[in-house]
Amino acid sequence: MIPRYTTSNEELDKKIWELIDSNGQCNNRDLIFQLMVTALKLAKDDTDRGDLKIMNSTLKEMRFTWKVYGPYRRHRKVSVFGSARTPESHPDFLMAEAFSKRIADEGFMTITGGGNGIMKAGNAGAGRDRTFGANIRLPFEQASNSVIAGDRKVINFKYFFTRKLAFLKESHAVVCFPGGFGTHDEAFESLTLIQTGKSHMMPVVLVHPEGSKFWTTWEQYVLDHLLEPGLMSPDDTSLYLVTDSVERAVEECVHFYRRYHSSRYVGDQLVFRLQCPLSDEEVKELNLEFADLLAPGGVFEQAPALPQESGDPDIAHLPRLSFRFVKRKFGRLRQLINRINNFPLPSAEHLSSPEVGQGGNIPEENDPD
Repeated sequence: MIPRYTTSNEELDKKIWELIDSNGQCNNRDLIFQLMVTALKLAKDDTDRGDLKIMNSTLKEMRFTWKVYGPYRRHRKVSVFGSARTPESHPDFLMAEAFSKRIADEGFMTITGGGNGIMKAGNAGAGRDRTFGANIRLPFEQASNSVIAGDRKVINFKYFFTRKLAFLKESHAVVCFPGGFGTHDEAFESLTLIQTGKSHMMPVVLVHPEGSKFWTTWEQYVLDHLLEPGLMSPDDTSLYLVTDSVERAVEECVHFYRRYHSSRYVGDQLVFRLQCPLSDEEVKELNLEFADLLAPGGVFEQAPALPQESGDPDIAHLPRLSFRFVKRKFGRLRQLINRINNFPLPSAEHLSSPEVGQGGNIPEENDPD
């Protein structure tokens, strides 16, 4: 495959290809080519040294991050957020620890910021073998907590934006306990990315102990000041859950993958991978109930994996539900997933193995020159 994105110097392009091939087998040589072209364009642009330092550090952090996560790509993961200041005797800490243990027992690994407070609770509940630490280097904090310190699954980030990418790209659920600016930032960013289709769909659960008003007060603000004046869609309230129950929080994460598995775009088609096939009657119900999600002339159709999905053979056997999505109304899209998950399970022989794929993707944009 010859990429459109080149140096515009045929001889230089040839040397880049030769250098890539001299480095050994490469399954994605076209993308490595484009990365190298970008580096050379930065040199040609005489990019400022400070800007180059940011790009250099970013690329190094991202490369190392995917190397750490790579062996665990087939495990579902939940990002646990909350205050680093929460004492270990506090009900918030104890609840986060209990949740992390329960969700780990359901087969999920946890990702936390690797520090103390709720982060330590998330690591401790899951146990060292079933958890990651995504530390951020700050002038006043934070070293890794005693649960995760020294583990090969700890990553130290210089930049918040690369750390956020590491959290959300690898997550299959986001669970927030009470916290400060950082926790609210993570909650709102998760919701924003899902609401705009820039992240794959996943549960976002906001949890506090019984009797607390931490997230119910937050939700009331959202309803009064965002929903009421029309700054968000009523359907967008489907993108999150507020609860004071560990069991309800666990159920929300697990139930999301009861029949739904993952999704990706193939051309103008949004493809849902399913844990088991839908009946003809169930597909008919979806076409009637969720017609507003379809582009003109579109329908929900079941089909096998498309040729463009061949890069993930471990889940090629999963049935697909394909449709031309209007690429808005992501709150309604979440309601569609809920509807699919609430259909009765078929007989055991139709259930698929719980392999986890590479996750969703967003529509491809035009490449810059």
